[in-house]
Amino acid sequence: MDIDTVGGNDVVSYLDPELLHLPEVSSFELKPTTQIAEELFSQWLSQPDTSRLVKSLIRDAKAGLPINAHGISSSAGAGGGSNSLTNVSPPPLSPRSSCVSPRTSKQKISPFSLASTRKLATEPAQEAIPQFYFQHGRPPANELKEQCLSRINLLFNNNLDGLHIDEFKLVTREVCKLPSFFSSALFRRIDVECYGIVTSPMHVSVRTLVPMSFCFYRDAFLKYWAESSMLTMDMATQVFEILKQPNRRYLTKADFKPVLEELLATHPGLEFLQGTPEFQEKYAETVIYRIFYYINRSGNGRLTLRELKRSNLIFVMQQVDEEEEINKILRYFSYEHFYVIYCKFWELDTDHDYLLDRENLIRYGNHCLTYRIVDRIFSQVPKKFSSNVEGKMSYEDFVYFILAEEDKSSEPSLEYWFKCIDLDGNGVLTSSELQYFYEEQLHRMSCMSQEPVLFEDILCQIVDMISPEREGYITLHDLKRSKLSGNIFNILFNLNKFMAFESRDPFLIHQEREDPTLTEWDRFAHREYVRLSMEEDSEAASNGNVESWEESLEAPF
Repeated sequence: MDIDTVGGNDVVSYLDPELLHLPEVSSFELKPTTQIAEELFSQWLSQPDTSRLVKSLIRDAKAGLPINAHGISSSAGAGGGSNSLTNVSPPPLSPRSSCVSPRTSKQKISPFSLASTRKLATEPAQEAIPQFYFQHGRPPANELKEQCLSRINLLFNNNLDGLHIDEFKLVTREVCKLPSFFSSALFRRIDVECYGIVTSPMHVSVRTLVPMSFCFYRDAFLKYWAESSMLTMDMATQVFEILKQPNRRYLTKADFKPVLEELLATHPGLEFLQGTPEFQEKYAETVIYRIFYYINRSGNGRLTLRELKRSNLIFVMQQVDEEEEINKILRYFSYEHFYVIYCKFWELDTDHDYLLDRENLIRYGNHCLTYRIVDRIFSQVPKKFSSNVEGKMSYEDFVYFILAEEDKSSEPSLEYWFKCIDLDGNGVLTSSELQYFYEEQLHRMSCMSQEPVLFEDILCQIVDMISPEREGYITLHDLKRSKLSGNIFNILFNLNKFMAFESRDPFLIHQEREDPTLTEWDRFAHREYVRLSMEEDSEAASNGNVESWEESLEAPF
């Protein structure tokens, strides 16, 4: 059959060679030439279905109906007869897909066309995905690194013979932006060979007789700080990395000792302690215990980076470095607070073996505590003792106790006393547990000729203060939601504070309103420091010598 009889050369322009799916001809051989098109069209005409279609088109042409050059009937909407194209099924795309539905055939794409489409889509954009994960932290930007290097060069240029450990404070403060009392800890991280000097490589061989191996120490600092991820870390992470031991993911109490030692040696507010190394040691221990009491909420003695970041320790350390009066820093570092804690312990420790037993602790606060709560403390329910002596509390254990006792509004204190009251350890306080501890309070009030308050009334008062989510049970979450939770524990086992709460002492109310930023511990420590200092002054005046005191009989201050 001649091509011209069907539609002439115009039909060739409508042919898509890839849609014919002829296996005899490969895709790369298909070219937009008339010869190839005619050959393909001839092969298409040889198909049985094509022959039926062409005959149908000829019949329609003789009948005067319009002819669709694409081979698709356009007379579906026309008034048809038995000879119209509406009675003829549409032609298949290829002989192999004759049994496939038209919807499926439209969605199927030739592998050759798919490959070409993918190639066209990917060729314009050859963009590499930037690295977003760094095992050791994101490296510093070039601009930040250059600023750090310029400050380092300036410091070393002004010190031609290198920087000794006592001169390294400039690097710690000016370059690293850390508190100055971190210089020793940072220096030891860099001075791995313990030579005691960090030098500039451009001056070692000319200006000094220091061994050539020293010239690597300035470069070691650059490698440790400027060229590593330390430069891009936040300050909490920097402090954590400097203090922690290698291959550890937590800080211990011993890791803070170098920082406290340098603080004692350099801070002007602690200079008066340099002649009494035993009290320097106790001050450092007290600060560390206070840090772990408030920050190490798990109580396992392993301070994690997350706990450090959630605390205010870094901010307080910066304040300590800027403030010459150490007693203005109430959090952790106040010497007056240490003075109160240590003197309280010294008063109870009658044999001065730095250990307390039950009878010693029952004397605390003019016998304000009940025997039942003291027994719970010595059963080591709220905290396991660090003394390793049966029935004995160490100085560290006492620090935890006095902080919890004198500031029951803090979360560590609530957790401490909740464990004591929760006799069965099921995480809830019931009326029977509350009554067990209040019974001794009721007995003490009777012995002191005080008007007793029945437990039923006390229970109603506690429920009103706490408003527990679940009736009949008080959880730790309930206590943390209420601002009056500390009074509940005073009602149960501290008679003196219970009576003060019942009488609504106007002096205490005035104190709270005078400076609401102060905690219960801050107010207690201030009152006790004034009292203890007055007692010491009067005792020294009676002895006729302000500086004389007997260590074995009196508080050592």
